[in-house]
Amino acid sequence: MSQMNLLQAINNALITAMEKDDKVVCFGEDVGHFGGVFRATSHLQEKFGRARCFNTPLTEQGIIGFANGLASQGHKAIAEIQFGDYIFPAFDQIVNETAKFRYRSGNEFNVGGLTIRTPYGGGIRGGHYHSQSPEAYFAHTPGLKVVVPRNPHQAKGLLLASIRDDNPVIFFEPKRLYRAAVGDVPEDDYELPIGVAEIVREGQDCTLLAWGAQMEVASKAAERAEKEGIDCEVIDLRSILPWDVDTLIASVKKTGRLVVTHEAPLTNGFGAEIAATVQEQAFLHLEAPVNRVCGLDVPYPLSHEAEYMPDETKVFEAIYATMNY
Repeated sequence: MSQMNLLQAINNALITAMEKDDKVVCFGEDVGHFGGVFRATSHLQEKFGRARCFNTPLTEQGIIGFANGLASQGHKAIAEIQFGDYIFPAFDQIVNETAKFRYRSGNEFNVGGLTIRTPYGGGIRGGHYHSQSPEAYFAHTPGLKVVVPRNPHQAKGLLLASIRDDNPVIFFEPKRLYRAAVGDVPEDDYELPIGVAEIVREGQDCTLLAWGAQMEVASKAAERAEKEGIDCEVIDLRSILPWDVDTLIASVKKTGRLVVTHEAPLTNGFGAEIAATVQEQAFLHLEAPVNRVCGLDVPYPLSHEAEYMPDETKVFEAIYATMNY
């Protein structure tokens, strides 16, 4: 084990993947000698050379178009989009090409070796172009996998699994946690399963579901609820496409209550899909409506970031309201 922050764990995963497979290549805006805007790719170019870690022009559509071609020819392409907010110029390539490559060719060709890394979310005073959480856009697209880690240990294991998966994966990294804390991370090669949620805290009274950076918020809210005699079960979804319906339904049938929290806006956020599925499969077990604690339906505000963010207090209030419904 080594102590790593989330950024170091991602860097370590990239090194591990590139050492094990010379078909793994890493590219994006300023990822080479500069190491990326957050330094996630630091030292990769000097270690593996310019042919395997290199800068691209500042064109997200071009980055993913190039990545599709590279992956279709057998490479393990790791494309970095500098901020999650910048992924939209590449939306056509991801949704209409990456996701449909295998289907449209009858599996004669595929881009399963493609992993798209991008930092997402708020909490860094980045304003409306550096704070968005766009995961729900891609969860609507068959053919993709969407993964979001919560800490350094999860980041390394899930990233290695994503790189080696037979399907294209979008890997959203919670940027406000990049340097927030360190944790134990195995130095060895390991993978964590995609599509399997993790129960990080068992409880009897209320299920609390989150992913990525909101896991820290959810855990703090659960600790606060415990002081009020409320025993929360906290689940990290880890991947939202595919998502682990079975683990969540089993938990809700036990507790009878569910609070979902995510940073993305409330309307049509992935929490809506979760709520619909739970009422469909566990309706008679619910003691209260599914409660969603999310970002506001406004552009991400710089000066009112604290009001926008679904924080510990908002989640705790939702737990309390659900228990007293």
